[in-house]
Amino acid sequence: MMVFKKSIPRRTFLRGLGTTLALPLLDGMIPAFAVGNDAGPVSRFSIVYVPNGKIMDKWTPAATGAGYEMTPTLEPLRAFRDRFLVVTGLDHNAADPLPGEGATAPHERAAGTYLTGVHPKRDGHVGTSIDQLVAQELGKQTQLASLELGLHNPDVVGQCEKDWNCAFLNTLSWKTPTTPLPSENQPRLVFERLFGETSSTDPRQRVARMRKDQSLLDSAKDSAASLMRGLGPEDRNKVAEYLDAIRDVERRIQMAEAQSARELPRLDRPAGIPSSFDEHAKLMFDLQVIAFQADLTRVTTFMMGAEQGNRTFREIGVPDSHHGLSHHQFIQAKIDKVSKIDLYHSQLFAYYLEKLESTPDGDGSLLDRMMVQFGSGLSDGNEHLVQNLPVLLVGGRSMPFSGGRHIRVPEKTPMTNLYLSILDTLGVPVEKFGDSTGELNLLSI
Repeated sequence: MMVFKKSIPRRTFLRGLGTTLALPLLDGMIPAFAVGNDAGPVSRFSIVYVPNGKIMDKWTPAATGAGYEMTPTLEPLRAFRDRFLVVTGLDHNAADPLPGEGATAPHERAAGTYLTGVHPKRDGHVGTSIDQLVAQELGKQTQLASLELGLHNPDVVGQCEKDWNCAFLNTLSWKTPTTPLPSENQPRLVFERLFGETSSTDPRQRVARMRKDQSLLDSAKDSAASLMRGLGPEDRNKVAEYLDAIRDVERRIQMAEAQSARELPRLDRPAGIPSSFDEHAKLMFDLQVIAFQADLTRVTTFMMGAEQGNRTFREIGVPDSHHGLSHHQFIQAKIDKVSKIDLYHSQLFAYYLEKLESTPDGDGSLLDRMMVQFGSGLSDGNEHLVQNLPVLLVGGRSMPFSGGRHIRVPEKTPMTNLYLSILDTLGVPVEKFGDSTGELNLLSI
């Protein structure tokens, strides 16, 4: 057997006019007997957030340990049961109102505290969020330190309820205690941020390409063909599948833009947001998968709605406002509708996990080398409770905890104790985070 140390550089790009495409991890990028960061697996962290709380008795298993029965809201995730932990009993007491604040702005406080563990001040001061602490470390090796996405309109700025800063409703990510990172909801802008040339590209050329429905990949086809000639069969298949995935996402974005152009003819540039919530969510999930696959970022946050959001869900037979329904006042018909929304969110999250699991990464899948958090900043939306939060933690096979369990933590355990453990697992150890009191050892519970 002959062994060569020559390999393709990990940071290999396909370039074209206005295009820079990073490649996924290929066998040819790992030289025999390689050591160091480029040869080994990387860690990734993804947060998926749903607003307005959940119907907790449809979410929380009755039994703890490995033998629990799947609940209605968790049922769509059954295929990943052995990969996730349901964690019950975590509190975000820092989101409770301080003396003099009254009961105002419960959604602002819940979302502002969710990833920071710090009580927000109404003028827009909170704390650095966990995703940004992770991004400071994992982002050293990637084009983008982190990616912040959402399905809501992020343009609502200024002051919201009782002069509270609107940023608390629209984003979870805080680069510093006073610097929120806005969520992007337009697939086209996310796509171009990932793959478009950012230096001196003439915007007129991009607009012309869009008007001709020309794929961004077309300008890089010569570069791709040259690369493919030097690859082995397995790597050629990986690159082909990756480029097909990018082309599919771009095609769906173009279809959404064409639809938006028909509906809103006065706009010079279509918003390009699919009319279907389902398609919008799946596009944004697919963009995250591609970004992870190409190692463009290792940290994402995704809001499936703004906190206090009033989106309706006619596609599943719920024409009522989500936020309005969350204040169900124990009316069973309203509770049933919120349960349908919760189930829908779980089904879409399952789509994300399926994509991560089916996308190769080295000798495994993307999901194998990730930690994914799914949950909400409220438990009971009717009462605005920030105790006993719904938390699901999905760990790849390389993560140091075993899934398939429902864990009930001791009473009054801060959510930030879990964050300390996540930070340590991802190689970003800190002594204290927010209102933490110590790490939550998921292996010993």
